[in-house]
Amino acid sequence: MEQNNEKWIAVYTKPRHEKTVEKELQQKGFEVYLPLLRERRNWSDRKKWVEFPLFRSYVFVRIKLKNTLFVLQTIGVVRVVKFGEEAAIVNNDHIRAIKLMIEGGYSPKAMDYFVEGDPVEVKDGPLKGLVGEVVRLDNHDRLVVRVDAIQHSISVQIDRAFLKPA
Repeated sequence: MEQNNEKWIAVYTKPRHEKTVEKELQQKGFEVYLPLLRERRNWSDRKKWVEFPLFRSYVFVRIKLKNTLFVLQTIGVVRVVKFGEEAAIVNNDHIRAIKLMIEGGYSPKAMDYFVEGDPVEVKDGPLKGLVGEVVRLDNHDRLVVRVDAIQHSISVQIDRAFLKPA
């Protein structure tokens, strides 16, 4: 059980305000986790190491759920992520797993989250711009395109990295 009934929640921030929100929430006394990755970026005149969030516009905060109002009153915070009316609780083991990956020197990539039936658009490759529906999620992701006029569908195997929500 987590100490003092505190739970990890996800907070959605304004674009590029993750570090500001992290700092502001820490100043308010909250435990905050902003997973950051480092990458060497090349410009025409120099190379530089830059830090960027693993999840754009998200910060994790450990709080008592009754204190969400204090989080919402923080500069740069847009909303607390919720399922229905309740704050979406992030499992402590998931936070620990993310920390272990990053501290272990791995470079995890955030992937779009899809479920079967989601409408998606192909964002790269020869099928770029094609809109379809996720049919199967396993090691062989399948995208279905419906041709309603002739009441037929076609299916193609495609890596989920090429898909984005439609």
